[in-house]
Amino acid sequence: AEALIFFCFFSCIKARKEGPLPREEKKTPRKKKNRSKKEPGRHKARPHTYHITFMAKELKELTSKDANYAQWYQDLVIKAGLAENSAVRGCMVIKPYGYAIWERMQRILDDKFKETGHENAYFPLLIPKSFLSREADHVEGFAKECAVVTHYRLKNAPDGSGVVVDPAARLEEELIIRPTSETIIWNTYKTWIQSSRDLPILVNQWANVMRWEMRTRLFLRTAEFLWQEGHTAHATREEAEEEAIKMQGVYADFAENYMAVPVIRGVKTASERFAGAVETYTIEAMMQDGKALQAGTSHFLGQNFGRAFDVTFIDRNGKTDYAWASSWGVSTRLVGALIMAHSDNNGLVLPPHLAPVQVVIIPIYRSAEQLAAISEKVDRIAARLRELGVRVKFDSDDTKKPGWKFAEYELKGVPVRLAMGGRDLENDTVEIMRRDTLEKETRPCAGLEEYVRDLLEEIQSGIFRKALDHRARRTVRVDTYDEFKQRIEEGLFIMAHWDGTPETEERVKNETKATIRCIPLDTADAEPGRCMVTGRPSARRVLFARAY
Repeated sequence: AEALIFFCFFSCIKARKEGPLPREEKKTPRKKKNRSKKEPGRHKARPHTYHITFMAKELKELTSKDANYAQWYQDLVIKAGLAENSAVRGCMVIKPYGYAIWERMQRILDDKFKETGHENAYFPLLIPKSFLSREADHVEGFAKECAVVTHYRLKNAPDGSGVVVDPAARLEEELIIRPTSETIIWNTYKTWIQSSRDLPILVNQWANVMRWEMRTRLFLRTAEFLWQEGHTAHATREEAEEEAIKMQGVYADFAENYMAVPVIRGVKTASERFAGAVETYTIEAMMQDGKALQAGTSHFLGQNFGRAFDVTFIDRNGKTDYAWASSWGVSTRLVGALIMAHSDNNGLVLPPHLAPVQVVIIPIYRSAEQLAAISEKVDRIAARLRELGVRVKFDSDDTKKPGWKFAEYELKGVPVRLAMGGRDLENDTVEIMRRDTLEKETRPCAGLEEYVRDLLEEIQSGIFRKALDHRARRTVRVDTYDEFKQRIEEGLFIMAHWDGTPETEERVKNETKATIRCIPLDTADAEPGRCMVTGRPSARRVLFARAY
């Protein structure tokens, strides 16, 4: 009854705003009302059915990505149940479905790290302020983003209004909530490293970090986010550089073969490097609006942190030297990249390798007996799929109609949907829908499990090809600054010559909001030329784009 009252109240408000309804829409509520009078008891189920249908419609109402890409993204994150804003400004709540995607990423990456010889460890969340001062470039890069702990105790306010900070509990040294962990880790490494026999150290940490952000967007830029950060120590420069490049390759492999996101591997310019790095290696991805997203970075840190924290070792020749370092990391920003790279106006499109549920099976039935018969059939199909390594869910929840479930799983981006009704049961068939193309087909149950397994791989590769083709269409070469200023408005990756000076780089950024995303490692654009801005000699083309 409460649901019916709510619906009628909402309908009245909507009618006032939108004017009279078409004639045939007016008749429907009247018929329901009259029927409920003749048949008391039927009205109890009616409002529930209508409510479910109404909710299904609401779930599909996303802002079109062509009309407002930023709002489409925000709507999708919230309506697909991935995350929401929290009571703490700039921080988000990652909901179970969003966290399930992150967990898939974690497990795959963690296996890759361990395959390359790395071990997990954990270091403190709080870092003494003096540690950040030891590496000048590092502190300059993070100073404006640091959250600072100054006191260690609260007390009740004298006027009874609540709690206040106890002024007597001020810390002798203020503590920084980690924006990254190089300083606390290298202070620890000082006690772990004495000789070359203690090297290399290959450590990874899964953690949260805090970087105070004024303008935030769920997953893409929040004050607190989850990530992994690898920190390695080596005996030689060559080993540390090789580690940084190797981890860039690990990230690129993950992005392309699991996220189905093509990336460009490259090196950052001096102004875009990680604070305290000698060289920063990056992978850059194109989103559907043509903007770039930095999907992962690895850094060759030289001996900067070894010197800052006096981490020395005795080499094989008996000489004392500072340890060489690398660090590398990816974050929950990858979830945002996954959404923006593939999804559409119907909801998420998840690549099967990362989808928490790869196949959902929905029964369509008219009686409990029919459901029992369908369930018996589906249980065997689901068991066989699981044997083949497929993550499958059988949704027999009888509180939601099949149409609601179809819309819900489409919104959530489940790659394959199987539906079985009474006629399918009789004919030993099942309806299959693939989320990437929304194509449907009916197939016999014989050999179904192997077909679905292969279909998932086909969807994975198809999603990647679509993203790769999209990037190819929106990547151009430009030779003049006038043309550059026009074409950057189209949302493109632009390969153009640059004279290598920070002044020219800064000018382009200020005048067009485009930055040099990287100097690609690919030699396809390595021919010399003239800078599009100054006309000075240029060794090669670099990648310009606007970015998240």
